[in-house]
Amino acid sequence: MNKLIPLCALTLALLSCGGKNSSSNVEAPGDEKSAKDKTLNVGADLIQDKTPLKGFNAYLDGFHFYNGNMNSQMEAHHYVNQINEDVYQAIIFDGNGKDAKIMGVEYIITAKMFARLSPEEKKLWHSHHFEVSSGSLIAPGIPEVAEHELMEKLVSTYGKTIHTWHTDLEKELPVGSPMIMMGFTKEGQLNAGILADRDKRFNISSQKKKQNRKDIPVPAVDPGANAWEKGEIRQLVITNKSDSPAHKH
Repeated sequence: MNKLIPLCALTLALLSCGGKNSSSNVEAPGDEKSAKDKTLNVGADLIQDKTPLKGFNAYLDGFHFYNGNMNSQMEAHHYVNQINEDVYQAIIFDGNGKDAKIMGVEYIITAKMFARLSPEEKKLWHSHHFEVSSGSLIAPGIPEVAEHELMEKLVSTYGKTIHTWHTDLEKELPVGSPMIMMGFTKEGQLNAGILADRDKRFNISSQKKKQNRKDIPVPAVDPGANAWEKGEIRQLVITNKSDSPAHKH
């Protein structure tokens, strides 16, 4: 896996890694950037160090739904940073062009790390087994062999996803409460229309990827994950009650 991340970075430079074909869902209101702001932005881009961002060099495209409401589904463009062999972090956008808006974040961990979580914490996480085996999760632009090897590792991982801007509903500003998202676990759950639209934009076939991944062993899923399947819904709400780390400890 460590070799795959630089490979995607190289491919990104050569092939744009399948990007620039999915525009943002929203148009934020506000005045155009002033000439002064544009100059400051260019200067900052050239001068300031952005080390934390340099590690986000893998690109995954998949789909989420609101925990507790499978009818509200959306495409999610993940830009991933591998922290170590067991932990990843991703910034999620609503597109892959210059106008893309940050929708949220996803933390990805291996089964070994997931097993250490408390039963209640596990209810916030979803498995990636079906996203991989179904072909709906893709790594745009990298060679098929490299993508296949990447999926071999991701198939047994778990993700905790929180969306902060619901760009399927809020077309101007990131308002409302952050929401916990989930991943699909069975055939027939993901809307065929949004899958077909994605495949067309990237000029790929999810069905062909599904066939190509039949040799990837699908692990047994920890029963604590995908709690929504058992009616165990967990969602974030805005409250006037304090819930700070100081109170937790």
